[in-house]
Amino acid sequence: MITFVKKQHFMEEILKQFPNLTDIQKQQFQKLEALYQDWNAKINVISRKDIDELYTKHVLHSLAIAKIQPFEPGTYVLDVGTGGGFPGIPLAILFPDTRFYLIDVILKKINVVKAVAEGLELKNIKAEQLRAENVKGDFDFIVSRAVTNMPDFYSWVKDKIKKQNKHELKNGILYLKGGDLTEELKDFPKATEYNISDFFSDEFFETKKVVHLPLKFKA
Repeated sequence: MITFVKKQHFMEEILKQFPNLTDIQKQQFQKLEALYQDWNAKINVISRKDIDELYTKHVLHSLAIAKIQPFEPGTYVLDVGTGGGFPGIPLAILFPDTRFYLIDVILKKINVVKAVAEGLELKNIKAEQLRAENVKGDFDFIVSRAVTNMPDFYSWVKDKIKKQNKHELKNGILYLKGGDLTEELKDFPKATEYNISDFFSDEFFETKKVVHLPLKFKA
């Protein structure tokens, strides 16, 4: 069970990092715990060990993407291998004017995502059981959390990027990954690694990174 102290600490941290949250957004972040505790008891989408660290290991970790690149209104984001809804759901709370398309190959996980989104009254999420290769459409950014290695991930999504850029970072992949990525990224000279520990102080983030890989539009 997440203690009241942990939850308070998280809300203080999130308000420090994102000071312009509306009351609705604050309530949505606070509701995440009860929703995930309830669904995790029925369908194990987050490991029992990690559910107690939900706010650090899942919610705050997901929001690291927002520290690297905040999304403009009207942005369209694909979350590949979303699992229980990470990073898509925390980002959808933070950016209500951005559309998020969350996919996973496991139906029970997508059902949890839909239920959590409904419980939070999020109107900017669509969730489907689908393989990344079969997704139709073009996106400003494609996000994911260590779902596979970058070469495979790139092969799944390389033709799903919008032509028009409207952000500081070029359209492409924003990927949450940990450890030494030298070997994995050796064929991607344009990839940039950002250390999450530069802005989140918890020791969990010491080796965690956001990787940005710009992708070219393919007609």
